[in-house]
Amino acid sequence: MTSEIVLIGRSNVGKSTLFRQLTGKKVKVGRRPGVTVGPARVRVGNVVYVDMPGYGYMKGIDKKVQEGTKDFIVHYFEDKAEEILLAIQVIDAASFLQIANRWENRGEIPLEVELFDFLADLDMAVAVAANKMDKVEDPDATLDEIGERLGMLPPWSQWRDRIAPISAKRKAIEPLKEIIRSRLG
Repeated sequence: MTSEIVLIGRSNVGKSTLFRQLTGKKVKVGRRPGVTVGPARVRVGNVVYVDMPGYGYMKGIDKKVQEGTKDFIVHYFEDKAEEILLAIQVIDAASFLQIANRWENRGEIPLEVELFDFLADLDMAVAVAANKMDKVEDPDATLDEIGERLGMLPPWSQWRDRIAPISAKRKAIEPLKEIIRSRLG
């Protein structure tokens, strides 16, 4: 059985850019949602990295396609839970709280929180790659709030084994690489 490290997250949070940084493999990236339509897979040593398509609202993409993508992702994680060494939930740290507040104000659970809980319910190791940290004004306060939304008490720094502040575009991903190394260890 091959172990997998799977990148998952909303559309346009930087999953494919991060995938490229982790694997050295170029994959198609784009400014608009829906560029990654199926999982991309690359073997690095004894592990297969998987870049999943984005989920959530995608402007210009048919609602049926969006729902099909969500169903595919859910089934993938359910079916492969025992093979997944680490799920990396990539979030856009610069917009996470604004989006979560909007969902909560409508009385709904934010998709990112729902996904995090779903992966935890599968008893899966999950790392949160808080991407785009270069666009965040107050990193510690933002990471504290993100951690709280995901059920981790502040300060976020006590969760360095689960929260990785990164900037994939700027190739600043060492905190995530540390988490991966510890899982591979």
